[in-house]
Amino acid sequence: METFVNEFWTSRQRAAHSLHEVSYRACFKPQLPRFFIDRFTMPGDVVYDPFMGRGTTVLEAALAGRTPAGCDINPLSAMLAQPRLSPPTPEEVERRLVEIDLSLALSYPRELEVFYHPETLREICALREYLLARDHSGSLDGIDRWIRMVAVNRLTGHSPGFFSVYTLPPNQATSIDAQARINARRKQVPPRRNVRHLIVGKTRSLLADCDAATRAALLRSANRAMLLTRPARSTPQIKANSVSLVVTSPPFLDVVDYAGDNWLRGWFCGIDTSAVEISMHRKVTEWQAAMTSVFRELARVLRPGGHVAFEVGEVRNGKVKLEEAVLPCGVASGLEPLLVVINAQQFTKTANCWGVRNNAKGTNTNRIVVFRKG
Repeated sequence: METFVNEFWTSRQRAAHSLHEVSYRACFKPQLPRFFIDRFTMPGDVVYDPFMGRGTTVLEAALAGRTPAGCDINPLSAMLAQPRLSPPTPEEVERRLVEIDLSLALSYPRELEVFYHPETLREICALREYLLARDHSGSLDGIDRWIRMVAVNRLTGHSPGFFSVYTLPPNQATSIDAQARINARRKQVPPRRNVRHLIVGKTRSLLADCDAATRAALLRSANRAMLLTRPARSTPQIKANSVSLVVTSPPFLDVVDYAGDNWLRGWFCGIDTSAVEISMHRKVTEWQAAMTSVFRELARVLRPGGHVAFEVGEVRNGKVKLEEAVLPCGVASGLEPLLVVINAQQFTKTANCWGVRNNAKGTNTNRIVVFRKG
């Protein structure tokens, strides 16, 4: 089996559609799924991601006129993905925010003042209570879901565009104790932020590329989309032999603590992240067993002649190359391995936030094993 190494897509930030500008731990660039969507599918074909994350594959599939399907055991995933498949207008969002009373909150977790100015925290709590009440009553609509998605992505960050004082990069939330140490070290106090203004601003940024043609394409795809919240190894809602292409990236062993990193987002959305059974395996053999069960399900839903592009990476300072570990998982499910595509490029902005030298630590390449169903 051949391995191809190159820079197959750009390493530049914000080189894709503006709707993708939603942060999430360990997400790949939209150019990765688009590379395979363009080569292995036709308009209308089903493109599926069993580890959906922020929804990069499903959104890119919709933008390309394909039928998106996604699954993730974390309920936060669908909350991030679904609103961007049928986005409201900025005017609709602004009108809804004016209707919501952000001046009064029934609960006020004072410990979160390490992140937020008291008045900002009160607005966040009021918005949270409004959204949870609407969700529990069954009256949560598309505009509410959009506002929730944007608010989740403004909770913490490193610029005035976020609700919080300066903290770690916006794809995760540090602990309360760690934030207190950051505040002391930087001699910083959480500034007053206007929750409504920041949500409207981020909305306009996300929708910058949404012209009439884009909205029409998204509407056609959203009407056919299927987003599931359940384990990837068991998706009976997806018909056998119905998927043309799978593009996905699973958890890389136990490298990312998705539950811990999303604790604040979980609080805002009413999700107990500790109860979500996200795949975390220290041993490669345990990871392989879990991935083999997923591959068997992928083989069931994949149509004959369909493909799987399974993105992994080198971990533990390059000592473990997961593309070698994933090959027997696909073969055991009856899929034919075709090739390995390694997209090698320099680190970009995210690495600099962590003070990591280019190609020195972390996952430095996209390593995609491509399989085909006979």
